[in-house]
Amino acid sequence: MSQGNFVLGFVRQLKAGVIVLVALTAIVGLAYPAAVWAVSRIDTHAAEGSPLADSAGCVVGSELMGVDPQVAAGEPDPFFHLRVVGSVADGDPFAPGDPAAALPSNQGPSSEVLARFVDERRAAIAVREGVAPEDVPVDAVTGSGSGVDPHISPAYAAIQVPRVARTLGIPEDDVLRVVADHTQGRQLGFLGAERVDVPALNVALGSTAPDCAGDTPGG
Repeated sequence: MSQGNFVLGFVRQLKAGVIVLVALTAIVGLAYPAAVWAVSRIDTHAAEGSPLADSAGCVVGSELMGVDPQVAAGEPDPFFHLRVVGSVADGDPFAPGDPAAALPSNQGPSSEVLARFVDERRAAIAVREGVAPEDVPVDAVTGSGSGVDPHISPAYAAIQVPRVARTLGIPEDDVLRVVADHTQGRQLGFLGAERVDVPALNVALGSTAPDCAGDTPGG
């Protein structure tokens, strides 16, 4: 091959490589990110994490993430509570309501530790809600796969109604109506089960962010 043909071939390959580089840069580096961004703008609320705001406009969390509100020991408890968070490795049957601790238990039905935790949770929740241990629903004593499921069963919400109504000083029927307003049906009418959106429910009942001063629960 003569030197001229070699140079010509090299130039052609270089030209093709530059064209491919420019084309891929335009597609992968510009067009694709722009398309993803444009699609995300269709529902900006979801794209920004579905923030949940209180009546004062303060963001208290996300509609998609359940963080169980905590009260100091002996203090009145005006909140509806979520399922437990964390794994048995935490050594606490009621792990803190912190997304950083969100884990499935990784324990099977034969786990003695999990069985003990379930019994302890059932007893503690029965005392907190003033019901018999056998009336505590199964989702109250078990965690979700994500550990931060924002939903509970209507049965678990129902046993919490008297406590919440008593603490807030409002009729139980009023609380029941708010619970009904935040109860979601089965997906597509037949998938899953009815569920109550707890973060939104607590906000509807007056829960607010810690930095929003006021007389409402959590204020």
